Amino acid sequence: MNIRSYSGFLDRLRYRVLFQLRLLDINKQSKSFSRDSKDSIQRIYVINLDRKPKRWIQVSNELKRIKCRSGSSLYELSRRFSAIDARYLDEKIDSRVLSPYFTLADQLHVEPNPFIKIDADSKAHKIKMTPQEIAIAFSHIHLWQKIASDDISYTLLLEDDVYFERGFANSLDIAWTDIINKSSQFPAFDILFLSFQEVGIKSDIKIHRKGLVHRPDCGIWQASGYVLSKEGAQKLLNMLPAYGPIDLWLNLQFSKLDVLLTNKPIIEQRVDVPSTNSYSIMPVLSQIGAYNHDMPIVPHQQKLSVPIFAFGDPGSGLTSLALALSVLGYTCCSDLTELPNDEGHNLFTRNHRCHFNAYVNIGQLNDWSVSEIFKIYPKAKIIYTTPNHLYNSDKILYLPQNHKDKWDVLCSFLKCEYPSSQYPNCIDIGQRKIDIDKNHYNKNLASTKKLHVDTSPWIISQKNWPGIAIQEDEKNNLTCERTIVSYNEENRLHNKSWKLRNDTFPSNLSIFKPDNVKILTSNIISMTLREQITSVRNFTSAAIVTHEKFLYGRYIAEIKPANVSGVITGVFLHRNSPHQEIDIEFLGKDTTKMLVNVFYNPGIEGTKLEYGYRGTPALIDLGFDASEEFHFYEIEWNRHAIRWLVDKKVVHERVLWNPTPIPNLPMEFNINLWCSRSKELAGKLDTSRIPAISKIKSVMIMQ
Repeated sequence: MNIRSYSGFLDRLRYRVLFQLRLLDINKQSKSFSRDSKDSIQRIYVINLDRKPKRWIQVSNELKRIKCRSGSSLYELSRRFSAIDARYLDEKIDSRVLSPYFTLADQLHVEPNPFIKIDADSKAHKIKMTPQEIAIAFSHIHLWQKIASDDISYTLLLEDDVYFERGFANSLDIAWTDIINKSSQFPAFDILFLSFQEVGIKSDIKIHRKGLVHRPDCGIWQASGYVLSKEGAQKLLNMLPAYGPIDLWLNLQFSKLDVLLTNKPIIEQRVDVPSTNSYSIMPVLSQIGAYNHDMPIVPHQQKLSVPIFAFGDPGSGLTSLALALSVLGYTCCSDLTELPNDEGHNLFTRNHRCHFNAYVNIGQLNDWSVSEIFKIYPKAKIIYTTPNHLYNSDKILYLPQNHKDKWDVLCSFLKCEYPSSQYPNCIDIGQRKIDIDKNHYNKNLASTKKLHVDTSPWIISQKNWPGIAIQEDEKNNLTCERTIVSYNEENRLHNKSWKLRNDTFPSNLSIFKPDNVKILTSNIISMTLREQITSVRNFTSAAIVTHEKFLYGRYIAEIKPANVSGVITGVFLHRNSPHQEIDIEFLGKDTTKMLVNVFYNPGIEGTKLEYGYRGTPALIDLGFDASEEFHFYEIEWNRHAIRWLVDKKVVHERVLWNPTPIPNLPMEFNINLWCSRSKELAGKLDTSRIPAISKIKSVMIMQ
């Protein structure tokens, strides 16, 4: 597991310098590699996904840099091993080979955490591996099977995102000679790690280490570069089934194996290559408060082929294509009869002030001939989802709806990175009509102050851009009403509709505890934030969330928020994978205002896009102090617009692409009270006014 962050300028600069310095190696020949000697590393396997050919090229170039004993390059000893693709995993996993579950205690055995103990709770806390972790584990296990059956003494296993550090050949030769000369047995070891990240190590351990290699005296992450003996591979197979991420499981087997490490890593993972892995432990550590790094997560901006135009018949997969282009990082305008006036004018006159770089299923463009498109945009690319006799070109693609691997065809055509998520499969929504009669600039009925927004391909941040108002139809009418707030005899909010949170998140200085939710007289619910020291936080607070996820509807809460600086009361819809969110928040430093916000990431259920730090926030002037009396606050969410209401009056509205697309996947409904790490957002926490209390009088969901 490689979770190192290189987000700071100095970190990125240091990495780039070290990465380039490796090219200045004087000695580029390693005598530890030889095809003919059993006391040498005779073969190299590189685990590489079929859909990642660029990575194979990169690691091949790295292998060609270093020579073996005979003078030929390490590339001559290498074999590409086709990695298991997480997208094509079968539902059934052979339990004799791998169990997809591990426990929090397993994690803590490898990397102890000062906030969490190895106890009955951590041993009972099961964590399910992500599909990517399962695929990586199977790739390593299948390779062990091959090594165990080969007549080769030592094999180097590499993942495809590695590079050799400066001095690699010399450092390995010194260590290898030491190992072979001092060993009285054959093979000299089971596993030799050349790439690793030590965790939970005490400073005095490194000081007292002797020799050129050492046995593991702490936990290590990464299984991206290690030498495995034939006998070691067989031992690992005999120990199966594995459980948990493969590097975690290897750590837990160290006592049964002869394991060595070089005194420092001599193979490193590249951090300039986008990772497609997904770590199951990270959400768990964040929720229990053990992981508090709240760094902005920004999309990786790859160079895109632009602009894109896509055409096809109704029902041919155009809506799916538009979503796929969005996942690839395009700002995509789709499924409209026409473009907004300014956008159409800018596009036809090649004005660089266009808001979009991809246009899918736009009726107004149907009469625009291919020759006209290429005359104005010579580098444009055109995609057809129905057969067209013009698609025999490197600039024109036919993408049939029944193609088995649309990502492969699309990414090859656009020359972009192959995503780890599945290709979207959506029902075509057809071309929608723009409501040109709406006065978009008067939509924000209350005084509004827009705040700084995230940088994202799914946010249009240009000033005075009104978005795209779609003509609404009967499908947006909300007729079924239900109230889902209640409480039981134990004075707790607890039924089939709601759950009380018992977790936290990195930017929260408190941890949610069920005991902080109470039922007062007249059925009023109180949520309390108090000073209470726990193993992970110095404050506890309260949050309630629905068991069910909802798609569209009206969400109404009658509340009175706390007015303590540093404290936030939230009423919001939220989901992850992909991250989408619609917020109402009251900042305790000034409860005469209401903060509204939308986070949007594209994709279908399970797409691992979690970008967003600030979102797209705006402050609404309420004209009263919300902390003094109960008021009704409402989110009205449909396919084409989001409206925020106060006491049944619309105070703010956002239409399509103003400034984000409208969230389109089911979300949980939440009400919470918490204190933010961000003084810029919430103000400095006023501990003299704690405990802070927010109250709920009623909650209603209408669909």
